[in-house]
Amino acid sequence: MNHVRPLPSYLVQRYHGWKATSYDENKAWYRRLADEGQRPRAMVIACCDSRVHVTSIFGAEQGEFFIHRNIANLVPPHLPDGQQHGTSAAVEYAVNALKVSNVIVLGHSSCGGVQGCYDMCSGRAPELDEKSSFIGRWMDILRPGFEDLPEGDDDLRRTALEQAAVRISLDNLMTFPFVAEAVRQQQLSLHGLWADIREGGLHALDPVTEQFKPL
Repeated sequence: MNHVRPLPSYLVQRYHGWKATSYDENKAWYRRLADEGQRPRAMVIACCDSRVHVTSIFGAEQGEFFIHRNIANLVPPHLPDGQQHGTSAAVEYAVNALKVSNVIVLGHSSCGGVQGCYDMCSGRAPELDEKSSFIGRWMDILRPGFEDLPEGDDDLRRTALEQAAVRISLDNLMTFPFVAEAVRQQQLSLHGLWADIREGGLHALDPVTEQFKPL
């Protein structure tokens, strides 16, 4: 595999530092996780954005969250067409195999994926409208949210679209029969969150008002 290169040295050094400290101090816990398997209480569907550090936000330990990340933390609708669906597969595994009791969709401010959708739908990014654009076709999931945006300046509308990504993903989760059944049986709860990166704020979707309120 002549296209593969050695890992950057700074990452190798960080690994050795982790192995000598965090791992060594918690060796028994890591071995228990390996031997007994994972039992996460929640699945978190978050954005790929490197600024969204899911485990740090909640102070979570290894084995506590089953985390799936994709562009703009989107969940597509249920589509059993025999094709390859990474996000849908992760949801299926979390709900049916791991039996998580909570699924959290975590959106965030300054989301590049949402910005791409906003620009595409505004006619400012015609390259994303090309059939060959993976990002554009993925962000088609969010197009209905753009169509329902309130009037206002770009910043206000982008924030609204970031939060719409959470709402749309939660609605799409309910199109999966096994998710809807688990919710009906009160075995599963769905939650929507939006994180403000700059201020460190976390806002939760209120099921009554359908608005995001700070925690």
